[in-house]
Amino acid sequence: MTMSVSPLHPPPHSGAAMDRPLTSRPRWQRRAALAAGGASLLGLLLWQGLPLLSLGAPVRLSDVDLSTVQAGQFRDDLVSRASVAPLQSVLLDSVEDGRVESVLVNDGATLTRGQLMFRLSSPQREQELLARSAEVAQQLANLSSLRSQWMAARAAQRRALTQAEFELAAGRRNHGRTAELANAGFVSPAALQESAELLAQQQRLLAQLQADGAAELATREQSLREMERAVQGLERRLQSQRASTDALSVRAPADGRLTGFSLQVGETVHPGARLGRIDSAANFKLVTRVDEFYLGRIAVGQPSSVELGGQVHALSVARIDPQVKDGRFSVELGFDAAPPALQVGQNLDCRLALGASSPALLLGDGPFYVESGGAWVFVLDAAGREAQRRPVRLGRRAAGLIEVLGGLAPGERVIISSYRPFATAQSLRLQP
Repeated sequence: MTMSVSPLHPPPHSGAAMDRPLTSRPRWQRRAALAAGGASLLGLLLWQGLPLLSLGAPVRLSDVDLSTVQAGQFRDDLVSRASVAPLQSVLLDSVEDGRVESVLVNDGATLTRGQLMFRLSSPQREQELLARSAEVAQQLANLSSLRSQWMAARAAQRRALTQAEFELAAGRRNHGRTAELANAGFVSPAALQESAELLAQQQRLLAQLQADGAAELATREQSLREMERAVQGLERRLQSQRASTDALSVRAPADGRLTGFSLQVGETVHPGARLGRIDSAANFKLVTRVDEFYLGRIAVGQPSSVELGGQVHALSVARIDPQVKDGRFSVELGFDAAPPALQVGQNLDCRLALGASSPALLLGDGPFYVESGGAWVFVLDAAGREAQRRPVRLGRRAAGLIEVLGGLAPGERVIISSYRPFATAQSLRLQP
């Protein structure tokens, strides 16, 4: 008897069991197959991914700037772009309002102090000046009349006093003769008494006249002084009014070059309007903006220099504006001697001496310093294909160079451009 096996029920260890779909296999076979596939896939991913992880973040070589560490002489100087500005400027602001009648100078003209620039007209000012002049003239007439009255009163009092003194002297003589006659028995005692009373009355009249005259003259003098003070005040106001009218003819307040001037005939000018400025013609200064890193290393009087036409001109720091704007502050430099022929707005490279020169390892300066604080850099390998993050010690910065104190060796190349795109990476993969 021959035994046959149905293809629908193969033996448990038959090769046909491996050809069946996964869903039709027993549960333990499905779990084993899934575990084996997952392990193979994980191994493949790790095999392909590990090299990528070891190479770091991709960066195009053309997107970064490199600098080679070199041994050299560190000149503790700061080279900065400065612009030429006038040493002194006088602003021209209108102090009166009026209509421009004539313009006698043009923008860019060289002026001398007192030179007439333009004229304004103001009918209101002219009317006020006429009214003030008339008021002063009237008060001067009143003062003259009051002074005449005072002099006339003083003359009348002098005449009255002279007459009273004459009558008193005559009374004394008469009383003396009467007394002599009374002693000789030719005049009665009553006549002597009457003569004495008349003399006393004349003395009282003289004293009263003197007192009244002094009081009247004092009153008149006080009125005269008050009138004089009032007239002086009116004259001062008249002078001020005349000065305001004279100010309508505007003259140059200083020598120099006129800039920013654009008045036109017929234009109306109001008080406080900026009309232009006068810049010193032959005296200049340099103005530069310096990185805030150097705020504590620059002081007034610090030496500087600028090269122009093959000649070096000495300067010194004249003024520092410590207000930081956009990471920079302003420094003004003055020439130690007569400045060369310059043009306002001209740009020059000035060199500020921050310290003495010394030998050191040097690295080019760049935006990386601000973003890393000078504590770490990305250093390229010998092949130039990878860059590793490395802690360093950096010192002074000057003239586009940084002093290397530790962490770098001569000949090593360092990325000095911005680290912002890959600031958190530990290594970089440089691509052509």
